[in-house]
Amino acid sequence: MSYEDEEIERLILSGALEPVGIDEETGEFLYNFTDKLAKVNPELHKDVSLHFYNEMMYLWSHGFIDMDITSSNPIINLGPKALDTQAVNLLEKNKRLVFEEIRKVLSDKK
Repeated sequence: MSYEDEEIERLILSGALEPVGIDEETGEFLYNFTDKLAKVNPELHKDVSLHFYNEMMYLWSHGFIDMDITSSNPIINLGPKALDTQAVNLLEKNKRLVFEEIRKVLSDKK
């Protein structure tokens, strides 16, 4: 078993990572981090948070989401490009995955 596989297993067993599905393109498992990650692996939590922040800023600056970035707890809404299927499909895979997760969370709140 590789180091990455062992780390994934450790994170799952600790409750910091949970499987959420399978990537339709690659057949690989998809995972979400839980709130426990900050306690289990603070450095990874920091890295994941920074990555998510950078992806959010990209999506905001390119019109996929709307938010007031000056607010300490901004309300996030879908932007004008969120309804443009072609624009969404042109996003890099990681950005598209973050966008799809945001869209899912927003639609679940309605």
